[in-house]
Amino acid sequence: MAYRSHADLVAEQSQSKSATSALAASWRRSMMKHGLDPGDRHRPERLSLSELTARREAMERFLHVASPQLDQLYNLVCLSGCNVLLTDAEGVVLDQRMNDADAAQFRDWGLWQGADWSEAVQGTNGIGTCLVEGRQVTIHRDEHFHTRNIGMSCMDAPIWGPDGKLLAALDVSSARADQTERYNRLISAQVAQTARAIEAVFFRASFPEARIVVASDEGGDASMLLAVDKDDLAIGATRAARRALGLEREGAIRPRPAADLLGRNDDMSGFDKAERAAVTRALARADGNVSAAARALGIGRATMYRRMARLGLGEKQS
Repeated sequence: MAYRSHADLVAEQSQSKSATSALAASWRRSMMKHGLDPGDRHRPERLSLSELTARREAMERFLHVASPQLDQLYNLVCLSGCNVLLTDAEGVVLDQRMNDADAAQFRDWGLWQGADWSEAVQGTNGIGTCLVEGRQVTIHRDEHFHTRNIGMSCMDAPIWGPDGKLLAALDVSSARADQTERYNRLISAQVAQTARAIEAVFFRASFPEARIVVASDEGGDASMLLAVDKDDLAIGATRAARRALGLEREGAIRPRPAADLLGRNDDMSGFDKAERAAVTRALARADGNVSAAARALGIGRATMYRRMARLGLGEKQS
């Protein structure tokens, strides 16, 4: 090997102008921007119990929604000695799942609740680099910045909030010596799927009164979700939907007709669409009975028939 140690390699690549990979860029940030030493062997510091409690309380609703998904992910990877961690947007571990037999080892490595795994503190690592770059990453063994972390493999995916902002990172970490890159890819795919599931469940929970619509074509991205109110206005959108539909990148979105966003236009005017929707709902509630639907709308039976004909609605039963 041309380099004396992992720390030497990291230092060399961090200062090399010819090193242009994403990994080298992260190493460079760690050393040049944050002033970290790749040879530093101090374990991650942990927040106090009160500080951790405050962070968990601030994200209580999110953690409650995410918990079942963490359980499912852990059940898939637990036999391989993995640790499942969920952090906030700053890289602090708020929740985790692991085998009791591995707890002491994970605690020693710093893979524990309250530990700060931001890139600014820990250098290149799955959690911190995922949050900085806002994308799914795998940091395998000696790709870590700090020499103390090169025995670990970390597979991470970002979780975006209903407001389009980065909310959390989902991590699966393993320190098994026989952990192969091929196996990492399998775990990474499951991490990404679970992150999107958490994102979708939390989005739905954030708009309890709205109808949730998948804003993609058949076979498209299932994480493209719109929240639609009773007036058929889109009032919320996931990050994927915001990007695909050209909506505000972050924060509240300006309410827009869902049909306009979804490209479901026809020749009917806005008032005709609203009237057709009202008549259709009345017929559905009356189980197709025109007389009952007319009474519910406060109009006569003959008027109801005329409106149905004009709106292209056929009679199922009288």
